[in-house]
Amino acid sequence: MRASIIGAARATIAALCFASAALCSAQSPALNAAEADYAKEQQQRQLTQPLNNQPLWSEVRSGQPQYTSLPGRETNTLINSSGQTWRALRNGELSVYGGWGLALMVLAIGAFYFFRGPIPLHAPPTGNLLRRFTAWERMVHWTTAAGFVILALSGLVILFGKNILLPLIGYNLFSLLAIVSKNLHNFVGPLFVVCLLLTFSTFLKDNGWRRYDWTWIRHFGGLLSDHEVPSHRFNAGEKVWFWLGVLVIGGVVAGSGLILDFPNFNQTRDTMQVANTIHIVGASLFMMLGLAHIYIGTIGMVGAYDAMRTGYVDETWAREHHEYWYNDVKAGRIPPSGDVLPPLARPA
Repeated sequence: MRASIIGAARATIAALCFASAALCSAQSPALNAAEADYAKEQQQRQLTQPLNNQPLWSEVRSGQPQYTSLPGRETNTLINSSGQTWRALRNGELSVYGGWGLALMVLAIGAFYFFRGPIPLHAPPTGNLLRRFTAWERMVHWTTAAGFVILALSGLVILFGKNILLPLIGYNLFSLLAIVSKNLHNFVGPLFVVCLLLTFSTFLKDNGWRRYDWTWIRHFGGLLSDHEVPSHRFNAGEKVWFWLGVLVIGGVVAGSGLILDFPNFNQTRDTMQVANTIHIVGASLFMMLGLAHIYIGTIGMVGAYDAMRTGYVDETWAREHHEYWYNDVKAGRIPPSGDVLPPLARPA
């Protein structure tokens, strides 16, 4: 009885094997001849050159789409061959040139401060104050400035941290700093985009280009002499920062940053790599211009920081640095609006 059961089982297994072989042989005409040759070649290679999988990995790294059961863009590409090119560019030219650009800007500002010093007032203050910035303008400015500083510092950690900070502070502290920087950068970035839009809409009306702005450009605003070129509410240097810095470079940095910040819109790896390259270049230029703007607005010009901090400037400051604006205010051609107080008013 037992022998008969074993014999039946063997017969069943044999029948299944025969059926499988028949099925395979029926499907064999559909096999690609090139794939069969490739399989034989791989088998032969394993005999003559064991563990040499160079042809296999060459095909994997070719970037050609293969078969996958996972739906989605690029899920059928195992290795993105351009990734190594992007990595070498990011850790090479982008980091080196970006770092040197920032370092040279800091050195240039330091040299300018050493030889020129703060730009002083040539006449004594009168004690009479003019309202230069409204509360809304100052809030928009300082919110944007805070976002700029957070993104700049966290971006520097992300870009240069491995090469500069890691050898100095070790893996544990750098890991914590990198995680904090990454999250700050990701979450503050979209808020900074909103701040840029508010900055552009708030200060647009006073940043139109005038003919006398070209005179300011030709004489570099008188920054290298004792005779400052007259300007209106904003001089040509501030307008360059507004149009080139805030609008053009800021827009490039904001757009590329949003692509990187929200990868759930089905961007490809190539798209993310291009966006990252543009973001690094734009952010480096943005920080270089921002350093010059911060310098003039703080230690580079006497009274400039108080103007944005309190909203008021002395009559002497307004007359020497923004003569056309001062004349319009004194003549009443710039009427008070919003929380702008009449000329000569003092802050409470």
